[in-house]
Amino acid sequence: MLLFRTHKIFGWFRMSRYFERLLTASLLATALAAPAFAAPAVARDTLTLGMVLEPPFLDPTAGAAAAIREVTYQNIYEGLTRIDAKGDVKPGLAESWTISADGLTYTFKLHSGVSFHDGTKFDCSIVKFSYERALAPDSVNAQKGLFEPIASIACPDPTTAVITLKRPVGTFLFGMGWGDAVMVAPNSIATEKTIPVGTGPFRFKRWVKGDRVEMERNPDYWGAKPKLAAVTMRFVSDPSAATAAILAGDIDAFPQFAAPEALDAIKANPKFVVDIGSTAGKTILSLNNDRAPFTDVRVRRALAYAIDRTALVEALSNYGKPIGSHYVPSDAGYVDFTGAYPYDPARAKALLAEAGVKPGTEMTLKLPPPAYARRGGEVIAAMLEQVGLKVKLVPMEFAQWLDQVFKQSDFDMTIIAHTEARDLDIYARDKYYFNYHSPEYRALFAQYQQATDPAKQVELLGALQRKLSEDEPNVFLFALAKIGVWNAKVKGLWDNSPIPANDLSGVYWAD
Repeated sequence: MLLFRTHKIFGWFRMSRYFERLLTASLLATALAAPAFAAPAVARDTLTLGMVLEPPFLDPTAGAAAAIREVTYQNIYEGLTRIDAKGDVKPGLAESWTISADGLTYTFKLHSGVSFHDGTKFDCSIVKFSYERALAPDSVNAQKGLFEPIASIACPDPTTAVITLKRPVGTFLFGMGWGDAVMVAPNSIATEKTIPVGTGPFRFKRWVKGDRVEMERNPDYWGAKPKLAAVTMRFVSDPSAATAAILAGDIDAFPQFAAPEALDAIKANPKFVVDIGSTAGKTILSLNNDRAPFTDVRVRRALAYAIDRTALVEALSNYGKPIGSHYVPSDAGYVDFTGAYPYDPARAKALLAEAGVKPGTEMTLKLPPPAYARRGGEVIAAMLEQVGLKVKLVPMEFAQWLDQVFKQSDFDMTIIAHTEARDLDIYARDKYYFNYHSPEYRALFAQYQQATDPAKQVELLGALQRKLSEDEPNVFLFALAKIGVWNAKVKGLWDNSPIPANDLSGVYWAD
């Protein structure tokens, strides 16, 4: 029944991808039939890594785009703590820490002998500057809320940082491991967006706009030296071009591969690895809760009933898992709310009529470049048309999306994957682009923030997810899968992406 319905509704969508699939098939047939990597061999201490999106700039403390962190996190910049491939908190620039019995005071022991790429010494004064900058009234840090609980920062000596909180925060160490909490120095801050200067294992070399970012090994790195001497991150948004580049050996690894239709053929070639993992990405149909008719919860719920999440994932061939709230199955405390809004077009029509939304009502759906958004927009538009809504699709470049949708909240609907880990805080903010305002949710989130008992945290996580499912401020679609494709001799890449990152510090070529 599911397949029949999918084919009936989306036959035209599949036909619209016919020529793309034909091109992909042609590329695969040519490349897989010939000896792979016919191009001249490259030195085995360099790596070219593919990314779908180019970052708008390179300072992770000044913008929300995940692509910034995918280039810079743990490569150029480091924080006091870091998040590893399993999503666990590990020591970073702080080699250890202690927490007071009341949960308010964190004393960090900092690594000594650490320098920024320009020679600036790292010590407690840098910690104080970085965190106070993030807390400042004019801060543009996309995760300013992570730092709000900080009451004071003291430096009893250069290698000790004492951070006192206003209240206990059970997730404080995890938050300080985000890309938004990395260390930056005062003397380079003015040019950080285009010439990033950090303490990491790689130094920024150059940025060729529209094409690539180049990095080189930091010979003065304080920790274990990376095995790669140089890294190039190339930006390839077109799925067919990405497939061609991987097959030709022009790109060695594509950790977030955007052409799932090519995977079966690639899997058959032992020269490649196809690695399917999980991400923290919650892909949502985001709704402007301050704009009619989305101010009415009945309309938001109607859209949830109108969208068949399982069929959507199948149509996109993206290996995602349907979700029913703003959390992913790979995170502890996940509760499955996918059954709250089963696919029910009749129920959707009834709710729309009850809310006074007439058949033929037009809604605009703004779509950033990723394939899950562009292709998903076509599928969702077809679904919403089945319940009487007219959807106008507006493709836009990511910089335009960031300005119009994210900064100005100038939109009806959009599709985006929120890739920040455990980011339930965005629904408790005074201002965030989808404009959800719920005193009840904020009160719950405040309780969660202050909870230090693991069992209580899990209980509150469930309550937060349930509240979002009930209010349905956005239509929660699916957890974004991590589809990685790379040369089988490349080792050390992350299987999963618990945070937006392409950590290359432990990557190497096997002989």
